[in-house]
Amino acid sequence: MNRALPPDERLNVRTSLPFLAFHLIPLAAIWTGVPAGAVVLAVVSYVVRMFFITAGYHRYFAHRAYRLPRWAQAVMAFGGTTALQKGPLWWAAHHRDHHRWSDTERDVHSPTRGFWWSHVGWILCDKYSDTDEARIRDFAKYPELRWLNRNDWVGPVSLAVASFLIAGWAGLVIGFGASTIAVWHGTFLVNSMAHVVGRRRYVTSDTSRNSAVIAVLTLGEGWHNNHHHYQASARQGFRWWEWDPSFYALWLLERVGIVRDLKRPSERIVQSNLIEAGHFDVGMFRTGWQQAAARLAAMGDQAGDALAERRQALEDRIEAVRHDLDAHRRAQREAMAELAAVRRAARTGRPLGA
Repeated sequence: MNRALPPDERLNVRTSLPFLAFHLIPLAAIWTGVPAGAVVLAVVSYVVRMFFITAGYHRYFAHRAYRLPRWAQAVMAFGGTTALQKGPLWWAAHHRDHHRWSDTERDVHSPTRGFWWSHVGWILCDKYSDTDEARIRDFAKYPELRWLNRNDWVGPVSLAVASFLIAGWAGLVIGFGASTIAVWHGTFLVNSMAHVVGRRRYVTSDTSRNSAVIAVLTLGEGWHNNHHHYQASARQGFRWWEWDPSFYALWLLERVGIVRDLKRPSERIVQSNLIEAGHFDVGMFRTGWQQAAARLAAMGDQAGDALAERRQALEDRIEAVRHDLDAHRRAQREAMAELAAVRRAARTGRPLGA
């Protein structure tokens, strides 16, 4: 039996319409065409904004994996808003909750609740629309970040105008619109698929996986099992061959003095809790156990419903038989009374009814 969603977890059609309608923007390319300049703009916009999400919203604001001067922090926050994924405080606060409750009922985008919910459903309901500043007090103390969080439309509108000025209507449709959609779903894949597909290297309390495909699409975020193993690291590709351009860019910024205290995993961390070394994979066991328990509970509910229906049917039949039996007894009593009257008439010689 499917669990009915509470009202605040259901799709809010009214507030979701702009997001859903935005996906129709690329259709306007039928009229604007797809010139090379707009395509180049889209690719550059995708890469730059994905960097602001992965290196900024995620590794900096959510995990504090390095330090920035205040002006660079504001730039990183503004750049993140251009991706139309709400403000930095909202994004980072909810991501911290994801790590705190990963793969449980309290996980904001738990993949155990299905692809739709973890990919985009949790964003389109009302439950997670507000920013809990108590979850991110370390950054909520900055007024410029609070302002950007409240006015998260400034960044994308600025980029949309710039895209139009650079490449005209095609720049707006392809350079801004199509690339925004690509950044959305590239980011969302980490939530919906990085706990479902890929390989596990480390024992963690969740089902996080490493996926080279997702890493390519998200500038290094696909090494999700590495990340859950050691969340404080700015480097998520622990091995030399694990593609992590977000970290490479941060390394360059460290070299020029903008980024400070760039955290990396030590060799001890890299070699600890390896599944191949024989450590028990408690994360997969726990999640499998919870899913099995939920299925058994659902089966129990279904069996209970079936038994209740059968019981009600039997009670209805018993009531019908009881009703028929009462009617039969009444008819029997009436027939016996009529027979007694006939016998009295025959014995006394009086007509019936006299």
